[in-house]
Amino acid sequence: MPVLEETGQIQIHTENIFPIIKKAVYSGHEVFLRELVSNGVDAISKRRMAAMGGDCSEGPEGEIQIRIDRDAKTLTISDNGIGMTADEVKRYINQVAFSSAEDFLEKYKQEDDAIIGHFGLGFYSSFMVARQVELVSLSARDGSEAVRWSCDGSPNFSLESAERSEPGTDVILHLMEEELEYIEPSRIRTLITTYCDFLPVAVQLEGETVNKREAPWRKSPRELKDDDYIELYRYLYPFQGDPLLWVHLNTDYPYNLQGILYFPRSSGRADWEKGEIRLYCNQVFVSDSIKEVVPRYLLPLRGVIDSPDIPLNVSRSALQTDRRVRSIGGFVAKKVGDTLKQLHRDEPKRYAEIWESLAPFIKIGAMEDEKFADQVADLVLFGTTAPAAESPSSDTDDNAAAEATALDPIPTDGKTYTTLSGYRSRLTAGNDKRILYCTDEAGQAGALALWRSQGAEVLLADTFIDTQFIPWLEHRHEELKFQRVDAELDDSLKEQESELADADGKDASEKLRDLFRSALNDDRVTIQVQALKGDSAPAALILLPEQMRRINDMDALMEQRLPGLPDHHVLVINRRHRLVEGLLKLSAGAVLTSPAAAASSPSQQLSSDLSRHIYELARLAVGGLEPNQLAGFQQRSGDLMGRLMERGL
Repeated sequence: MPVLEETGQIQIHTENIFPIIKKAVYSGHEVFLRELVSNGVDAISKRRMAAMGGDCSEGPEGEIQIRIDRDAKTLTISDNGIGMTADEVKRYINQVAFSSAEDFLEKYKQEDDAIIGHFGLGFYSSFMVARQVELVSLSARDGSEAVRWSCDGSPNFSLESAERSEPGTDVILHLMEEELEYIEPSRIRTLITTYCDFLPVAVQLEGETVNKREAPWRKSPRELKDDDYIELYRYLYPFQGDPLLWVHLNTDYPYNLQGILYFPRSSGRADWEKGEIRLYCNQVFVSDSIKEVVPRYLLPLRGVIDSPDIPLNVSRSALQTDRRVRSIGGFVAKKVGDTLKQLHRDEPKRYAEIWESLAPFIKIGAMEDEKFADQVADLVLFGTTAPAAESPSSDTDDNAAAEATALDPIPTDGKTYTTLSGYRSRLTAGNDKRILYCTDEAGQAGALALWRSQGAEVLLADTFIDTQFIPWLEHRHEELKFQRVDAELDDSLKEQESELADADGKDASEKLRDLFRSALNDDRVTIQVQALKGDSAPAALILLPEQMRRINDMDALMEQRLPGLPDHHVLVINRRHRLVEGLLKLSAGAVLTSPAAAASSPSQQLSSDLSRHIYELARLAVGGLEPNQLAGFQQRSGDLMGRLMERGL
């Protein structure tokens, strides 16, 4: 047969594709290896299918060989796939460039598969790192001859007969001087494990198989054990501990998608902008930023999504958002919601134990996605002051599942949890629309203790997200009133007792109001005097009317600072407290003399200082004293205690 020898020009128009390949299509040079290995895997797959149809020889098990020649400064990627004839080389290699750059980009932007699977473009990524590329190929079809194609990155190429004993293709890269990092075995090994780790074909470097080959997410959930899921997580995210739970994704309609998503243990390092989920296309790693695919509130999940139906740009480096992508995001969110619902139903205690790590995903997701909010409406937990419900007595009981579902409040080692519906089911008639909540057990301890002493159940909404989640809940449930424990006190917390007036017509409450108004001399502080129930009720506490506090919290959020104590607030004085009763006696002793003398008497000054001290104690309890005020408070407290001891009080 005649020996093939041909030369020619790739270029037809004045502009060829090489500058486009190097500067516009691919953002990173290292992806050339991903493209060449992917081409080899495709060729192996095509040979297998052609052999099944009787069109070519079957051949040995498919594999990719990568060889390094340091002296020649070459990198060779070989496959034992279907190979190419001379005509196929012309069609698949040369024809890619038979258009101007504009036509080239326009053509492939509009194709649904956006280049992936087109041998030509992936092959041309070689020229990002190579000054010359040779291709030696032998078709697996009977009677084929080996051919060699060579190009130095200019529009000129050569095509000639070659020697190759077995079907397949060698791509030989003569590396540029500035790209010699790619003759380092460690660099190539890293690229294989990054991009090609889960390809189903063995990728060998200097005779050693480097990639794992098996992609667990491509299997049915029935084929996998818990250890298989955990092993994959540990491999993808080493030294991160084990996941809390996982969601196996598998659908082939209306798009093809597989994957495994993991809920990580809370680490405080969640990435809500880029994410940590890895995107694959036919088991080839594409990107670790998939904010266009999954909803933002799921971005900090970890794991893998693998789909050939997600539209990528020509270099696979960026996603092109369309209706299909949004549909995939909705599917992922629904599968996550279904998994959470099942865990809450079947294992309520385990669900509660990991709630703190799940909460950000669920609460932010509910606020951002109405469909997701409907799905997780009964899955949101709050800490509660109610005693825990008793667990089912036996897991073998026929009603165990139903009892587990009804387990509310749910006990854990450190906290008891409830749902909003569970909380409402325990409200008494007349108060069944009011939802009491606490955002800071330490800062609101006085008010919280007061409510608890009277048997009221309080929800603990003590995370940063709750400052936005509670108003969202209130908007969603307009029939309910959400009231923080320190917003106001109802009559159930107060003793209803009459007071006797003195000769001046003033009762104890009026005297205390006058005393505190004079001591504080601040019209922004509204003073109320009440007889509070319970021995644990404090001498005084500060209330923040709900609307006023929310405005203050919003201002703090807008200014990116922590909310402090608003200038306008309510000071409730508990006239039944021993300290307040002692203050009244001290003040009464100061007015036995003439009014002019009383105003400047030591007793009057002491009662005024004690009033201010009670107020500052109330401020201290709610974090209302700034750090620079604490030193003065300590000094005044010590001085006041000393003066009281001198008087034998």
